[in-house]
Amino acid sequence: MLRVLAVDDEEPALEELLYLLRADPRIRSAEGATGATEALRRIGGAVDAGPEDAAAIDVVFLDIHMAGLTGLDVAQLLAGFAAPPLIVFVTAHEGFAVHAFDLKAVDYVLKPVRRERLAEAVRRVAEQVGDRSAPGHDTAQDQIPVELGGVIRFVPIDDIAYAEAQGDYARLHTATGSHLVRVPLTTLEERWRTRGFVRIHRRHLVALGRIDELRLDAGSMSVRIGTAELAVSRRHTRALRDLLMRQGAR
Repeated sequence: MLRVLAVDDEEPALEELLYLLRADPRIRSAEGATGATEALRRIGGAVDAGPEDAAAIDVVFLDIHMAGLTGLDVAQLLAGFAAPPLIVFVTAHEGFAVHAFDLKAVDYVLKPVRRERLAEAVRRVAEQVGDRSAPGHDTAQDQIPVELGGVIRFVPIDDIAYAEAQGDYARLHTATGSHLVRVPLTTLEERWRTRGFVRIHRRHLVALGRIDELRLDAGSMSVRIGTAELAVSRRHTRALRDLLMRQGAR
């Protein structure tokens, strides 16, 4: 049962969100705050009191555009807390999803809020609250937000076979399709290095464990991932071959 704080400086929007949250059987309590200052005061008190206190907060449903401090500002401040509540952004604007990902948001819900979409966000929160008992595991870093038909979805990083540079964007390829995200390939390379992704070309970042074949032809190298064949640039050839040999020796 989740304890929720909803934050929005527009009272009609806040009341509608609270109504929907309180109708969900997984919500123990849902309280509202009409601005960032009030929200930070209540969250700070809840964190100081501890998770077993009646005022404890598991998750904050947070609007982005507010007078004074924005929801993004609040999330950045919460990142400095020892044990902050989880965050779900609720906004009318699609363009902040990447920033939300950087701030480890659990979900990103677009206004006007639909009951079924909010229920999905609550499900994600409930899963992560349960997973918090597993030490050292940060489930917020296991997925990346993508926009699909005006809806923000979170794609598990483990489902991504490779990423392809498209200017300042990257196209993520999975077994079921592809998704365009507003993140440069160099940024994904840095973030996902510890997750087994390696750069094989200026255009491609691949999941090492998804490589089906390594092909050599007249001095050039390529890899096959499913039905896709991707060239390996000369500067990455030796490093990739060494990585695959070490992986095969384990």
